[in-house]
Amino acid sequence: MVLLVGAMSLTVMVGASTAQSPRAAEEKPLELGNFSVSLAVKDIKASLAFYQKLDFKQVGGNPEKNWVVLQNGTARIGLFQGMFDKNMLTFNPGWTKDKETLPDFQDVRELQSALKARGVTLATEADVTTQGPAYFEIIDPDGNKLLIDQYVPSPKH
Repeated sequence: MVLLVGAMSLTVMVGASTAQSPRAAEEKPLELGNFSVSLAVKDIKASLAFYQKLDFKQVGGNPEKNWVVLQNGTARIGLFQGMFDKNMLTFNPGWTKDKETLPDFQDVRELQSALKARGVTLATEADVTTQGPAYFEIIDPDGNKLLIDQYVPSPKH
């Protein structure tokens, strides 16, 4: 239910060394998809009114259902009341900034596998026996949650 903006790639390096190993140099960069910030808000109507004063326009969701997606230029944020307890970074594999499905992209299960191979611990995991929409979550060293949330069918199936 979380929407994102701005294509981003992320290569996760685990360990204290800043030297790049030969294996790391050969790895394909992760394509996490569009990015947005998802904010856990106390009062959806008050938060919506505040961000509208900053010229954010509603591009998705419904305040009566306690969530909206707002955009100002290339910046996109989601406001969510009562859906999760902390703010999080959200990535949507397979989507452009306008929620158009990309013809080819890294499936959420492929991203999950690559991160696990790099030693990243997952807070929740996508079911690898499925295809299509799925998600997983990871937590950064400071306790910030990253949601990798794919809404579209797998590109290779």
